[in-house]
Amino acid sequence: MRYTSAPVSTHRLQLEPDFTLDDAAAQVDHLAALGITHLYLSPILQATIGSKHGYDVTDHTSVAEGLGGDAGFARLVEAAHAAGLGVVVDVVPNHMTTPTPLSLNRPLWSVLREGRQSAYATWFDVDWDAQDGRILMPVLGAPLVEVLAAGEISVGEHEGEPVVRYYDHVFPLAAGTDVSMPLGDLLEAQHYRLASWTVGDSELNYRRFFDVTSLIAVRVEEPEVFDATHALLVDGIRSGAIDGLRIDHPDGLADPEGYLERLAEATGDAWVVVEKILEGDEQLPHAWRTAGTTGYDALLRVGGLFVDPAGAEPLDDLSTELLGERQDLGAIVTESKRWVVQVMLATEVSRLMRLVARARPDLEEAAAREVLEAMLVGMDRYRVYVRPGHPRDGLHAEPLELAVVEGAGSRYGSLDRACVEGLVDLALGEGDVRDEAARDEFVVRFQQTCGPAMAKAIEDTAYYRYVRLVGLNEVGGDPTRVGAPTTDFHWFAQNLLGEWPQSMTTLSTHDTKRAEDVRARLFVLAERPDAWATWVRAARDLAAPVRAEELDVLTEYFLWQTVVGAWPISEERLQAYALKAVRESKLYTRWTDPDEAYESAVERFVTGVVTTPEIVAHVESWVEATRPETRANVLGQKLVQLTMPGVPDVYQGTDLVDLSLVDPDNRRAVDYAERRDRLARLDSGLAPADLHDEKLLVTSSALRVRRERPDSFTGQGSTYVPVATTSEHAVAFGRGTGERLEAITVVTRLAGRLADAGGFGDATIDLPAGRWRDVLSTMSFDAGPTPLADVIGTTGLPVALLVRVRDES
Repeated sequence: MRYTSAPVSTHRLQLEPDFTLDDAAAQVDHLAALGITHLYLSPILQATIGSKHGYDVTDHTSVAEGLGGDAGFARLVEAAHAAGLGVVVDVVPNHMTTPTPLSLNRPLWSVLREGRQSAYATWFDVDWDAQDGRILMPVLGAPLVEVLAAGEISVGEHEGEPVVRYYDHVFPLAAGTDVSMPLGDLLEAQHYRLASWTVGDSELNYRRFFDVTSLIAVRVEEPEVFDATHALLVDGIRSGAIDGLRIDHPDGLADPEGYLERLAEATGDAWVVVEKILEGDEQLPHAWRTAGTTGYDALLRVGGLFVDPAGAEPLDDLSTELLGERQDLGAIVTESKRWVVQVMLATEVSRLMRLVARARPDLEEAAAREVLEAMLVGMDRYRVYVRPGHPRDGLHAEPLELAVVEGAGSRYGSLDRACVEGLVDLALGEGDVRDEAARDEFVVRFQQTCGPAMAKAIEDTAYYRYVRLVGLNEVGGDPTRVGAPTTDFHWFAQNLLGEWPQSMTTLSTHDTKRAEDVRARLFVLAERPDAWATWVRAARDLAAPVRAEELDVLTEYFLWQTVVGAWPISEERLQAYALKAVRESKLYTRWTDPDEAYESAVERFVTGVVTTPEIVAHVESWVEATRPETRANVLGQKLVQLTMPGVPDVYQGTDLVDLSLVDPDNRRAVDYAERRDRLARLDSGLAPADLHDEKLLVTSSALRVRRERPDSFTGQGSTYVPVATTSEHAVAFGRGTGERLEAITVVTRLAGRLADAGGFGDATIDLPAGRWRDVLSTMSFDAGPTPLADVIGTTGLPVALLVRVRDES
């Protein structure tokens, strides 16, 4: 369906104490001038005090005080509406945080104090049976017996009630607790169990967000929990203050489809997009009442246009030369997933096994666990969508059966066949069972465990280990696919228009591993693999004095790509990124078990790279030599994303060239004053002074064309038509309504190879009937075969956005 409340375009704003709702309101006029139609806000509900992102919600009943509170939100809405803009809000339905102090989360505080008798006992996804009816709280710096012996726990008062204190942590005492009891006995009498932080992965008995123990899952599938946690947002939709919602991590929910149904009913089918990662050719379930995804599927396809497939083999050869072995991404993913499933998600697997024991007590425990782990390791997507009590599509069975084969590998033949069949049946909600409730719960929890296994193993482990071309190692990406033909992109765009015409598209988000322009630079490596190999060998020679013995080649090569992608970069930023990268890779050091000697070697290398004049000059030589190719990629992918089917989002700051890395680097303050000044200069008629200006010109021009011609981009009759060219180095498509095109996008791809061939030569683009004006220049063109060199030649921009001259039929 089409959503009347759908934006024509959005601009993502990351709210935090240093950029509040009032700060956002101060930018409304500028963002309206940029051409967007809707502000897209990060989570606005009360989160941990000082939160830099807002995903650690503590209270659903009010807008975060640190952002400006309810009054601040009202002021922003008023300013946005006055400027003709709508508002979209990010929603976190899956979890709340366990803040310090815990009393900031009143529902959780009640459950810790009253246990299962609390009015909020249904709110949180707790396995009460796993800890003798108590909630495990893994917050101690050592085992409880040692903490008690050290005198680090005491009884005190907090907000007028007796509590247990452990440094900054406070915990409520159950009614009737005798505070004169010995501390050990007193703690045994509570509805929670204090434990060392080290047992979180193995003993935790509440569902969490991925492996983040401080984020406790909320059972939003319960109607009263949904109503309580969504009341403010639903009221915002009904009052007109909010126009649409972005749903964070729907795969973590017990019933994504049911959640979206309830949300649609509550909001009158407001425009809603979901943060859903689609793997390979996976399709978003059509039964979901949503406008589509948040755009990682589009990011993958747009980027593919600007990567040269011919670079795959030589880049593979280079990484093999450096590492001494040829990397196999499939093997890396499998190894990573096996570790994540067996170590990081051990508590989640144990909870599933308890359900297996109840539903199928005939299955031998060790054999069943081996099959279950194989299934989780082998899953090729974030989840399947089986709903207990609802008919299922037969297609759901195949991924599960293949998962066991893939996850077990060479051990598949030795698996217990009864366990294989039994576990697949259980995951599908089928087969004869002893306990149907346990089977239904297994169906849900298995699916909820697949997502963390995928994300933590692939995005947060394997993608920090696989180094052929790190620009492809992206959320929702597929590093095995080096580039894609234009026909693939046209098919994707046409399918998107037909199936999900108001889905969001994006190039950068708060979760992307690298900003769009870092990837644009790195894509050039596939066009210039031989030059890159020569450059890397020379870089390694120059870096010999700063390379400690502990530094591995894989990390060094990963960092060389990072440096050329993000240059210029401060030592502080690169150090923070390098530390995160090596801990995420988990090869030599981890967040939970850091290796100081190794990390010191990485730190020494980073310092040397950014401070050694010869190395700095060498890095800058690469950036300068590849400037034309980078320029074409930066401008080309931006224009494609802004004009293809869907609702394009511009992540904050990316209207200029943005060379940010993974969070928190991509949440740095944005200089809106600079953007305001640059836009004013362009609007006064001055030519772009640099690539920043050129990207701003492309962004503002495309957004304004969309706003002026909304029916051609998101309207009921909007169309997408590939426009023929005679060069593989040009991508062109038209947007309009019905048979009439109103705008034509033309971009250069693989500009390095194009330059090697001497340019476009006699290649042409076949322009449709009418007269066309390029909004990025002063050029106009008539219908028919037109030289590409005239439209996107070497003397002007490598992209063009042609609009139909209005008085032409």
